[in-house]
Amino acid sequence: MPDSPPLGPEVDPTPRPLPARTPHEGVSVTLEPLHTRHAAELWEASRAPGAEPGWAYLGYGPFPDEGAMRRHVAAFAAQHDPMAWAVRQKATGTADGWLTLMEIFPADAAIELGHIWFSPRLQRTRAATEAMFLLMRHAMDDLGYRRLVWKCHALNAPSRAAAARLGFRYEGTLRAIKVIKGRLRDTAQFSILAEEWPARREAVAAWLDEVNWGPDGRPLAPLARAAHSPLPWVAEG
Repeated sequence: MPDSPPLGPEVDPTPRPLPARTPHEGVSVTLEPLHTRHAAELWEASRAPGAEPGWAYLGYGPFPDEGAMRRHVAAFAAQHDPMAWAVRQKATGTADGWLTLMEIFPADAAIELGHIWFSPRLQRTRAATEAMFLLMRHAMDDLGYRRLVWKCHALNAPSRAAAARLGFRYEGTLRAIKVIKGRLRDTAQFSILAEEWPARREAVAAWLDEVNWGPDGRPLAPLARAAHSPLPWVAEG
């Protein structure tokens, strides 16, 4: 009788739940299901000084006027995959960006954090990290997904750094896989698996904890990069 071919480990094949269009509450930020009512605030956020480079690696934007932003938000908010949330900072009360869960495969227990656009008001803030963490925790803890993915343009150094900082593991680069705004794109891919998640959850939660923040609004200890990753603010998906 021939030897059996090697196979992967057996896992629970139960399909995971789909994300719901519900808010997520944090200490410094609230995630609100994206809606056209956010369009005016997002348009204002997009006009902040230094906003232009934030669109470089995304397949849309910058938008020429508020009407164009509203049309994009309306179409984006109507989709279930990606499912988008507006990011509202509690310190300012304004919606200053968005992010999504996307490439949702319940039967494979795989899901992606992507389509992240943070305006300069939100970039490199505690609120930005907490916004991403809220959806990471929702996907892995609440919904029970086994694989959380992060993808970005291979030339997007800030996004690669963000993936490493949050503990995503670099898996490789998919060459010439997309055309974005008339230019060829290589995509760098990262992931966190269920068995890796508890350590990453604890590290990010400890960094976000109030005891890690001084009176000047700066963290007392950095959120260290994951040792297994080769490489903060945009993941395109």
